[in-house]
Amino acid sequence: MSGQPASSYTDINTGKTTVTLYLPKKTAWAGAPRTALIRGLARIKACGLNIGPGKISFQKIRREDWAESWKRHFKPIAIGSVLLIKPGWNKRRARKGQSVVILDPGLCFGTGQHPTTAFCLRQLAACRKQNEPRSFLDLGTGSGILAIAAAKLGYTPVEAIDFDPEAVRIARANARRNRVLNQMRIRRADVSKLPNQGARKHHLVCANLVSTLLLAEQERILARLRADGTLVLAGILLKEFTGVWRACERAGLKLAACQTENEWRSGAFVFK
Repeated sequence: MSGQPASSYTDINTGKTTVTLYLPKKTAWAGAPRTALIRGLARIKACGLNIGPGKISFQKIRREDWAESWKRHFKPIAIGSVLLIKPGWNKRRARKGQSVVILDPGLCFGTGQHPTTAFCLRQLAACRKQNEPRSFLDLGTGSGILAIAAAKLGYTPVEAIDFDPEAVRIARANARRNRVLNQMRIRRADVSKLPNQGARKHHLVCANLVSTLLLAEQERILARLRADGTLVLAGILLKEFTGVWRACERAGLKLAACQTENEWRSGAFVFK
């Protein structure tokens, strides 16, 4: 009716549905579009469906540069005293001994703001050892944040994969900006097609993936973990974590650390 896409949201508790439509001008809703909506609702009601009470309201939205306004929500994050994650436009300085990761994520997941990413970063800091090189593998690298942080913290070698070619491009660009691209290998690969045998084994493996993929490809993931290594699993909904935990226990792992925040739960596992 208006030529603009609409979004619909239903509150599960109240059953109330709200349909939102953006109009460049209020006058775009006058006349024919408004009449067409009223007639359409009347036809639905005539078919015997209860459309319930409703109202049409308008709210003026202040004009904003949305490409810039989202930056207000991307704040610097300190991971203990060893790591500072910040966007390129932020002026915050690192403390003494604190490595800095400058990150502009583009369209890819991973700024450190999400609790699952933050958990992985804390495990990176906790598992590193001074004067002892430790290897790192990032499955589903997104923006490259974990791999870049690992390189900054002294992990070597560092490997990262993602199925999305755009993620690989952005991760490489972010690594180049942080001057660690030559310290890591970032490539496009599908976790479900990685070989089970002959894989390099790592001290720390981070898999920030959906639980269905973690469960389906557990054998491939574990084939890349050293016997004395740590497996960090994140991106798991709280209600799905128990299933992942039990699968890890059946594979000979035990839960060494975990964190729950909002609807997410993440865990670090080691061999028993």
